[in-house]
Amino acid sequence: METSVWQKKYIQVLIALILVAGTIALAAYAYSAMKQATYWMNGPVSINVVGEGEVQAVPDIGTFTFGVRGEGVDATTAQNMSAESMNKAIAYLKEAGVEEKDIKTSNYSLNPKYTWVPQACVFGQYCPGGEQKIDGYEVYQMVTVKVRNLEKSGELISGVGEQGATDISGLSFTIDDTDTLQTEARNLAIKDAQEQAEILAKELGVKIVRMSSFYDESGAPGMPYYDYGMGGDMMAKSEMSVTPDMPAGENTITARVSLMFEVK
Repeated sequence: METSVWQKKYIQVLIALILVAGTIALAAYAYSAMKQATYWMNGPVSINVVGEGEVQAVPDIGTFTFGVRGEGVDATTAQNMSAESMNKAIAYLKEAGVEEKDIKTSNYSLNPKYTWVPQACVFGQYCPGGEQKIDGYEVYQMVTVKVRNLEKSGELISGVGEQGATDISGLSFTIDDTDTLQTEARNLAIKDAQEQAEILAKELGVKIVRMSSFYDESGAPGMPYYDYGMGGDMMAKSEMSVTPDMPAGENTITARVSLMFEVK
């Protein structure tokens, strides 16, 4: 049966409609893809800047450590010898005006001392060589001292040596409360970063919309350190008639921040 003229026309119109619909769908997809690509290329733009700030401050705290050792044939004897020297040193510090809260034990150890006892070997037989035997005990106690009157730091170091301390550390200077100074340094760093961002935005011909991220990179402030016979025998130094001056200098508290700003 032959297809009628009307049927042929109907099929042609249907095909044309399908082609038009396909063309429209393809154009819509292309528009959507182009719009998304435009967003990728022209989306939010950011600039990142790093600001730094620092504050100078005179240290108000000095810290040093000292230790005493005691030896004996038994643990009790060793502890008594150590305690005798330590008590004398602590009593001296308190009489010199150091508060009890500023004197703190940072290490205490009691260890046996060994000696190697060789054993006779019989020729041609197994030779044990020898063995370790305890021949006494050693006590070591270390104390950390916080000095609030820095003018007396040299005198105190010499004084504990005269009381029997054998190991005195170097003296370090710091600030008792750095929180306020650290905040001040961070505020300066933030201001520095903001000023840099404004200059950069002006040079690029853009405007700052808002801050999009903040990161504080600040570290702990450093402390000046003064060697005063670290680990050495301080008895010879303590016999000096003139105690050394201990200039504290200045500490630098630094802050570093990273800020990101969205611009348009």
